[in-house]
Amino acid sequence: MAPAASTKMNVALKLAATIIVPSIPVGIWYYSAVQDRKAKAEEVRTRVRVPNVQTIDDLMIEKCKPGDVILFDRRCHKCAAGPVAALSCFLGKSFLCDGDGDGGKTRGVKTVETGSFDHCGIVVPGKFEKKSEALDPSNLLLLEAAPSGILARPLLTRLEMSQSRTVLLLPLASPGERRNDEDYEPTLKTKRLQDHFNKALIKFRDTWIAEGEKQSYKSAHSTLGIIGALSYATGLYKTSKSPVSPSAWLVTTALMESGVGLNISERTAFETRVEDFLRDHRFNEKDCIRLRPGWRFLPPVIMRENSKS
Repeated sequence: MAPAASTKMNVALKLAATIIVPSIPVGIWYYSAVQDRKAKAEEVRTRVRVPNVQTIDDLMIEKCKPGDVILFDRRCHKCAAGPVAALSCFLGKSFLCDGDGDGGKTRGVKTVETGSFDHCGIVVPGKFEKKSEALDPSNLLLLEAAPSGILARPLLTRLEMSQSRTVLLLPLASPGERRNDEDYEPTLKTKRLQDHFNKALIKFRDTWIAEGEKQSYKSAHSTLGIIGALSYATGLYKTSKSPVSPSAWLVTTALMESGVGLNISERTAFETRVEDFLRDHRFNEKDCIRLRPGWRFLPPVIMRENSKS
C-alpha cells in the first residue's frame, strides 16, 4: 500500500504543480494591472480642474455628437477585468484586426493605416432636464459592451480613464449636414432628423442597459468575445450564434435600430468587426458598414494617442 500511496501522492503533486506554477505569473500580471488601474482612477479623480481652462480632452469632447463612433486600439496587458477578458482582447486583436502596414491587402483599404482597433462604443445623449442640454458635451455618454456589462459612462471620464494606444473618433454626419463648416447652420429639416435620431439613441440606450442587467451580460461578455474571435478564425462565424465582436455588434445594432444603418441581413450586426467601421462602402463590397442614403462617416480624428508599448 505504501508504494501505491506514494505514487498517488507524486501524481497529485505533479498535477498541483501544473496548475499552481503557470498561475503565478498570471497572478502577478493581474495584480499589476489592477494596481495600475487604481492608480489611473486616482489620478483622474484628483486631477486639478481649472475653471474656464479646457484640456485637450475637453476640446476633443466638444467635437463629439450623438451617433459618433469611438474606436479603441487597446493594450491587452493593461486589462484589469481579469485573465479571461485579457484573453478575449488578445484573440480579438489576433484574428479580427488587420496587421499594421499591410496596405489593406487583408480585408480592404482602411481610412487609418496603423493600429489594431478591437473595441468600440457609440456616443449617446446623457440624462438632461432641459432640451437645450441634450447636446451639451458634458452630458454625452459612451454606450458600449464591456466586461462590466452594457453600460453608458460619461464620455470625458471614459476618455481620461482609457489606457489604449490610440482612440479614434469617427464622426457621423446626417443628410445635408456639414460638420466641418464653422459657418454652417442646419436647416429645420436637419434639426428634426437629428432630434428624432437622438430620441432613438436614448430609447436604445435605456432598453439595452436594462436588458444587459436582466440577462447578466457582464458574466458572458469575455466568453462571447473569445467564441466570436475563434469562430471567425475557423470560418464558422456565419453559423455561430455568438457575435464576432460584442462591442461592434452593439454599435451596429444601435445604428440600425435608430434608422441610420442598413440592415443588409439578419446577421449583419453579428458578423461586424470593429475595423469594418474604418472601410468606406464605396470602395469595399464587404467588411464595411453601410448607412442609409445621405448618412455618412467623416474622416476619423485621433482623440488620444499614447505610447506604443
